[in-house]
Amino acid sequence: MSVSRTGRWSSLSPHFSVLIGLAAGLGGGLLVNITTGRADWVSDFTANVTRPIENLFLRLLFVLVLPLLFSALVTGIAGLRDLKAFRRLGGWMLSFMFVASTLATLIGLATVNLFQPGEGIDPATADILLNSADKTGGILAGNTPTMLGTVVQLVPANIISAASQGNLLGVVFFALLFGVGLMLVRTEGSKQLLLVIEGLFDVGVRLIGIVIRLAPVAVACFMFDLTVMFGWPLLAHLSAYVGVMLVAFALHVGVVFSSFVWIVGGIRPLIFFKAVQEAAFIGFSTSSSNATLPTALKVADENLGLPSQVTRFVLGIGAVANQNGTAIYEAVTILFLAQFFGIQLGLTGQLTVFAICVLSGIGTVGVPAGALPVVSATLGMIGVPPEGIGLVIGVDRLLDMCRTSLNVVGDLTIAVAITRYTGAREDAPENP
Repeated sequence: MSVSRTGRWSSLSPHFSVLIGLAAGLGGGLLVNITTGRADWVSDFTANVTRPIENLFLRLLFVLVLPLLFSALVTGIAGLRDLKAFRRLGGWMLSFMFVASTLATLIGLATVNLFQPGEGIDPATADILLNSADKTGGILAGNTPTMLGTVVQLVPANIISAASQGNLLGVVFFALLFGVGLMLVRTEGSKQLLLVIEGLFDVGVRLIGIVIRLAPVAVACFMFDLTVMFGWPLLAHLSAYVGVMLVAFALHVGVVFSSFVWIVGGIRPLIFFKAVQEAAFIGFSTSSSNATLPTALKVADENLGLPSQVTRFVLGIGAVANQNGTAIYEAVTILFLAQFFGIQLGLTGQLTVFAICVLSGIGTVGVPAGALPVVSATLGMIGVPPEGIGLVIGVDRLLDMCRTSLNVVGDLTIAVAITRYTGAREDAPENP
């Protein structure tokens, strides 16, 4: 009997498990907030039970963030080295991806600054939470750099030191530089080195999948702590956060993607979106750009009539290196949490967030919850407690599904644009 029950519990989908954790944490926290408030036993319980569990979950994310981001960027860039016939194609693809990631980040920053979903929390209450938080992400935290300092941090003097001090911009820059080096150097040794880094990426993806299995328990603890302190106002802020995120997603799809496929690709947006709906749905269901790749290739071939030599190249690289939805998610989430905790980010701070989101938008892991480690690390960089990510983990599953669908559609958008722009296809779908 016990085996059967265990089997049924383990067979629950990750989405449903996280929802159970979210409901348990919210319900328990609201009940305690209404009935006992901040009683002594509540403080003892959060200090000795829930917070250690939260910190363990965050530490497991932190320990994976740098090797995972490094290997994802290196393999994404270096993947071009074995495609001699597509050097020109690769240049245009990276250009389109950079433009799309930049526009996605700008849309995310604009919407969160316009609607400010994190504003309105009592400053005294936010200070209590800030002061009581265990600085789990201290290794990643630092002072907000100046504008010139942000530029200087792009080029680390010592990559080991940059990694240990949480200089995420420096690590990203080194990864991009290293990837370009592997793309240019074609020796047997460089091939073996790339295989090692690909192995590091595969191991990192697998470990992230294991860590995410702890998410339901961590979500319950996070939401209990937060609702005990903030009560009903927390639900209003989370609802506003989700609403702003969905608005930003819709703007990117309706404006940027539509413009790409119509102006550059020569296909009317409605025809395009109808053709790619199967891949978008699979992306929404699996929350993984990598898992959706076979369906995306099928859609590109059968529904859009794109040449296979283009789609295999663009969609293969795009599954790792074209994460527009992730760029929007990171920008909105980071600024939302800064607003929530009353931390003012000036122009320099927002430029730092902008740079990280653009770069990570072309190198974040295409697996469920792949953006969480990058968000956690960036929060520490700009002076926001990384523990604050617990605010959004409960609703991250829904947003992860939405942004993955957007990422998949973005890959197909760039495939259409590049095919038409480079003259690689003559049989574009006809417009009515």
